[in-house]
Amino acid sequence: MIKLEGIEKHYDLGEFKVKALDGISLEINRGDFTAIMGPSGSGKTTLMNIIGILDNPTGGSYKLEGHEISTLPDREQARIRNSHFGFIFQSFNLFPELSATENVMLPMSYAGVNLKDRKKRAQELLDEVGLSHRLYHYPTMMSGGEQQRVAIARSLANDPDLIIADEPTGNLPTDKGHEIMDTLINLNRRGVTLLMVTHNDNQGAMAKTRIRIRDGRMEVQG
Repeated sequence: MIKLEGIEKHYDLGEFKVKALDGISLEINRGDFTAIMGPSGSGKTTLMNIIGILDNPTGGSYKLEGHEISTLPDREQARIRNSHFGFIFQSFNLFPELSATENVMLPMSYAGVNLKDRKKRAQELLDEVGLSHRLYHYPTMMSGGEQQRVAIARSLANDPDLIIADEPTGNLPTDKGHEIMDTLINLNRRGVTLLMVTHNDNQGAMAKTRIRIRDGRMEVQG
């Protein structure tokens, strides 16, 4: 599904050039659960942003279903990002002025889904993650674990090929973190492809494939 070859990411800081990624090559296939692991500043978030088409590499090849992605125009990249990927962020990234249902509906509005179908699917997804009693609640009315489950429902809105989770339990207490991991693992068992960025070794061990990044280089894949 996704194939990276020799991915580089450089930042020019005046006279200095910083290599955030240095020759990363990896594959993510349908049904995989892959964890990108490493300490802070290792380059794992930069790699996630490139895989999610939130940033472009400086060099190397990024192919999605055999098609080169990194050289496409911004508008085409945005279309592919919205239709192929779902995102779960550490800080939830919900709109506080929108209800749970409206937050989940949002990606579908960008995809041109009509209002009736958006609302129906959003409520079905919220029911799927155990939030049928929170359909019209706003983020400030929900716990952190509930907000993250709204974010999971939102990530599924456009039936993506890949869900990218960036430290999905980082802002949660341990018990709520376990609930979120259980939800993600159950999604993967049903065939959803997952990519998770984490520095938590215990959570990383739950993935089928683990990639360790240090100083922008891939140390091990297994």
